Amino acid sequence: MSSSTAASRLSPVTGATPLSLCAREPHVPADRLVAEMVPPPRFDSVRFATYIPDPKQPSQTEAVRVLEGFAAGLGGAVAADPARRGLFGFGRARAKAPRTPAGPRGVYLDGGYGVGKTHLLASLWHATPAEPELKAFGTFVELTNLVGALGFQQTVRTLSGHRLLCIDEFELDDPGDTVLVSTLLGRLVDAGVALAATSNTLPGKLGEGRFAAADFLREIQGLSAHFRALRIDGEDYRHRGLPEAPAPFSEEQVTKAAHAAPNASLDDFTQLLEHLAKVHPSRYGALTDGLGAVCLTGVRPVPDQSTALRLVVLADRLYDREVPVLASGLPFDRLFSEEMLNGGYRKKYFRAISRLTALARDAGGLVETP
Repeated sequence: MSSSTAASRLSPVTGATPLSLCAREPHVPADRLVAEMVPPPRFDSVRFATYIPDPKQPSQTEAVRVLEGFAAGLGGAVAADPARRGLFGFGRARAKAPRTPAGPRGVYLDGGYGVGKTHLLASLWHATPAEPELKAFGTFVELTNLVGALGFQQTVRTLSGHRLLCIDEFELDDPGDTVLVSTLLGRLVDAGVALAATSNTLPGKLGEGRFAAADFLREIQGLSAHFRALRIDGEDYRHRGLPEAPAPFSEEQVTKAAHAAPNASLDDFTQLLEHLAKVHPSRYGALTDGLGAVCLTGVRPVPDQSTALRLVVLADRLYDREVPVLASGLPFDRLFSEEMLNGGYRKKYFRAISRLTALARDAGGLVETP
C-alpha cells in the first residue's frame, strides 16, 4: 500500500483523541483464535493471477505453476469425518483414514525476504477447492499459540478435519516449538491434511542454494518425504524501485498526526515495550483491532532479546493488517543491536525491520507537509 493510499484512507480529522495501545488488555477466546486462521487482510484479495513474477527470476513463474497444480489436486482429497469439524472436534471417531492422493502432501516455499512467498501461500489457500472452515492459514507463532490455548490433543482434533493447513514463517530457531509443531504436523498428515509452509533464507545465505530448505526438511525429520521444496529467487519487492526507508519524524509531527487521523494510537515506545510484556503474543492481533495508524514517540534500540521477540510479533500483526506506523526517534533499522542481528533470531529481526520500514513508508502521507 502506498503512502497516498494510506493518506486517503486516513483523512485528517481535526481534534480526534488518539487511542493508546498501552491502555488495551484484550481477552481473546479460543474460538476466535481458530476462526482467525485465514489469510490476513493484506492478503484477502491476492490470487495466483495477481502475483507478478519477476521476468529475471524464472523460479517465480515455476512456483505459480506448481502451486496451481497442487491446489487443483486437493480437490479430490477426502477430509476427516464431518462430525469432527466443529471447533473443538467432538463427535464420533472416524471409521477409517481419509483417502490420500498420490504425490507429496506438502509444499515448502524456500526463498528470501519479500519475494512474495506469503502472497503465493495465501493464493494457494484461496485456490484450494474447499470451504473456508476446512482450510487454515496462520504463522508458525499463531499455530504454537493455538496449541497453547487449546492443548495439543484438542488442536489435533480441531485441525484434523481440514483439507489444507498453511503455515507462514516457519521458525527453525526454537527447538522446543519446532518439535511440537513437527509432531502436530505428523498427526495431521496421518489424518489426510495437506500442508504448505514458508520460511526465510537467512540474510547472508541468499546465494548459497537451498540453505533454508535443507534446514526445514531436517527439522521436520520424518515429515520431509511429504514436502516438495520450491525455490523462489528474487529481491525484496518492498524495496524494488522504492526510496530508502523514510527518516523518523519529530515528536511534534507524530503527536499532531495522531490527533488528526481517525482511530490512530499514540504511545511512548518504551512504555509500549513494557506493556507488551504484560500481553500474551496471541493477543497482539486483538491489540490492534480497529486501528487506523500507530504513532510512536521516542523509538530507541530494544534493550533485550525477549523484548525484541515480542516487538517482532507486533510488527507482524501490524503488517498483516496494513496499519501504517509513524514514529519519532531512531529509524527502524537501528532497533536491534549488532549482536541480535548476528544471533540465532536474526531472520526474525530482519523481517521486522523490512515490514516496519514498509509501514513507515505507508505512514508518510499522514504528516502535513509545508
